[in-house]
Amino acid sequence: MNIGLTALIAIASVVVIGIGAGIAFYVGRKKNTEEDWIVGGRSLPIYVIAFTQYATAVGGGVLVAHVGISYAWGFSVYWYELFVIVGMLILALFANWLRKRKFSTIPEIFTRLYGEHKTMMTIVAIAVIIVPFGWLATQFVAFASLFSEVTGVPFAPLIIAMAIITLLFVLPGGLTSVAWTDFFFGVFMIGMSVVIAGYAIHAAGGWGDVVAKVPDDMFALPEGLTLAGGSTILLWLFAILPGTLTNQLYYQRIFAAKSGKEARTGIYLSCVMILIAGTYALIIGVAVHAMNPSFGVEGREDAAGWFLTQVPVWLLAIYGAFLMATIVSTTGSALQSVVANLINDLRNAFVNREADTRNRISLSRWCTVGVTIVAAVLSIVYPQALGWLVATYAYSASILAVPLLFGIIMSKRYNVNVAVAYASMAAGFIGCAIAHVLGTTIPYAVFGIVASLVGYIVALLIARPATVAQQEEATIS
Repeated sequence: MNIGLTALIAIASVVVIGIGAGIAFYVGRKKNTEEDWIVGGRSLPIYVIAFTQYATAVGGGVLVAHVGISYAWGFSVYWYELFVIVGMLILALFANWLRKRKFSTIPEIFTRLYGEHKTMMTIVAIAVIIVPFGWLATQFVAFASLFSEVTGVPFAPLIIAMAIITLLFVLPGGLTSVAWTDFFFGVFMIGMSVVIAGYAIHAAGGWGDVVAKVPDDMFALPEGLTLAGGSTILLWLFAILPGTLTNQLYYQRIFAAKSGKEARTGIYLSCVMILIAGTYALIIGVAVHAMNPSFGVEGREDAAGWFLTQVPVWLLAIYGAFLMATIVSTTGSALQSVVANLINDLRNAFVNREADTRNRISLSRWCTVGVTIVAAVLSIVYPQALGWLVATYAYSASILAVPLLFGIIMSKRYNVNVAVAYASMAAGFIGCAIAHVLGTTIPYAVFGIVASLVGYIVALLIARPATVAQQEEATIS
């Protein structure tokens, strides 16, 4: 273990994390209602909405996987960011409708669209939970992998440390404390992205040397955009776009805005910042490629870790704080989202919502600790199996995307029968599972989403929905 280096990184991280934790406890003390915990009191300003959307989207993936993508394929890295942005812009179209109805979670949207049904609530809640829980566990592993290589600290203590740090930002005030600390972390992340990217270019000998040393097609257009290959880009499309459209973390920040208009504006600003994150990953990736092309395509995810070993000690200390802030912003959001579903949806499906309102925040805090322990233990005991969690995006999107988006569109004119939602969700799960087992070359999420769409349309033809006007007349009569 490099004690001096570890101490410097720890000091810088304590300063940054300490400021963030101070914000979390200050906000949590002032905002401590159940609505503050779940949806930020529905009063977060535009700049907080923008930065918390950005900080939620940009986590360990950008720090490791996206740097690796640009290391291997140059401009192809922008596809990843583009699919996230397209998904968020689609959500912006529905922002006003979502905000006006004062939802708290995705299962509540399904209840509004298809009525109150315990079975549906349970299925939807589980499908929603598996994605942020997967994020939580994989972010723990990403943090430990990065810092274990640099500092020599064993894997398990680093995961435990990240778990404890994550709790500091969620326990004080739920989404309110998470969102305000995301604002601080987001500002810090943008600033450090510029600094680190500038150093990477300098270390590689300047931008001219970078361009000269990497393969020409990495920067050529349109060749650079297609280097990853059509099948890989298609995989990203059906993993990221539907995943973004069904990711509760983004919805909660719409619910937390003061209005639908401010929610949309926050999304537009966050999209700009996500492009900045993609540019950061591009610069680091190609700069490392120029300095050390030996990793190749297969070893591309080692590029980020190697770069850490090349920066001077003073910058590495600040960079360590940057990495920790980036990962904590995602783990905090993911953890709060999981707990919101467990308490607000799964528990409320079987327990009287009004019976123990006073104790719900306390219960949420205990649940937060429990979920954190489970995720940390899984990360320590079985980290090599966390790759399967990538499949949660495919299954979650296959179950949720069609009945959620088409349900919102249909709701303006029709009252759709819950059987349509069940048929769509079942078809999506079965289609995704069959393609997964068969090992199809086309991403299995494609089959799941197509099957879900077919199931939705067929069920609509069988159980024809009444118009809203017809339903109102029937109710009056």
